[in-house]
Amino acid sequence: MKMEKYNLTVPDNCEGLRIDKWLSEQEPSLTRSMIQKLISDGNITVNGKNVSKNCILKQGMTVIVDIPEPKELSVIAENLPLEIVYQDNDLLVVNKPKGMVVHPAAGNYEGTMVNALLYHCKGQLSSINGVIRPGIVHRIDKNTSGLLIVAKNDKAHSFLADQIKEHSFTREYEAVVCGRFKEKNGTVSAPIGRHPIDRKKMCVTDKNSKNAVTHFTVIEEFDKYTHLRLRLETGRTHQIRVHMAYIGHPVLGDDVYGKAYKGIDGQCLHAKKIGFIHPSTGEYMEFDSELPDYFTNILKTIK
Repeated sequence: MKMEKYNLTVPDNCEGLRIDKWLSEQEPSLTRSMIQKLISDGNITVNGKNVSKNCILKQGMTVIVDIPEPKELSVIAENLPLEIVYQDNDLLVVNKPKGMVVHPAAGNYEGTMVNALLYHCKGQLSSINGVIRPGIVHRIDKNTSGLLIVAKNDKAHSFLADQIKEHSFTREYEAVVCGRFKEKNGTVSAPIGRHPIDRKKMCVTDKNSKNAVTHFTVIEEFDKYTHLRLRLETGRTHQIRVHMAYIGHPVLGDDVYGKAYKGIDGQCLHAKKIGFIHPSTGEYMEFDSELPDYFTNILKTIK
């Protein structure tokens, strides 16, 4: 069953344009990332044939766009505690506690943030990332706490995801890392990809990697540790943890890229601030969260 269908003919003044660019101009509700997803799923045809996102248009071509009904979500809704910092018809900002998995995966089909979101939002979440990750625009690790943005519809999801791709989405973290720094601020620019041996880990590598940039500022130094503020320019998996370990300052408690620390489960890392342009109002919004108890307790312990 199809929700919407567009049947378009390419005019002569649009010859030579890429299909994703042209369609986004014809139908403002379709962002380029939404169009590219529809193309990869075979829901956009040109003259009756599937095409790639790089398809160059010619005058007179017939372009048909089928937008499917969102799939019914099959993950179980659970009435779990969820700290919602902000919400409206398009999105939510959630303060995720340390130890909560963001979305279901092998071994974690219940008790995740998605299970809680399905209950609190009554299933009204974007479907772009499928039935396992509805609404999830970006992720933070299980043992990282802090702010996450969640999309309630596909248009909002694509609009927010585009900001992340364009590096206009504000993401600031605070962390306690091992060691002291010579400089009060700096930047780590090093590509990140899968570890060649341990596929569950990431590493700095030139092979099959993506550009990754992390900016950091020293907030306070202690005898053996440093309290940092970090700003993500890119958002690679485990980026802060990998970059800090790469420069010899692993995040305190990180038992994957550093060493475990007594009294804390996993890394001392908190997603403290996020900022974005709202998909409907066009206004910039920014949210800040307090450091959680585990983090402030660590700061007291290391003094």
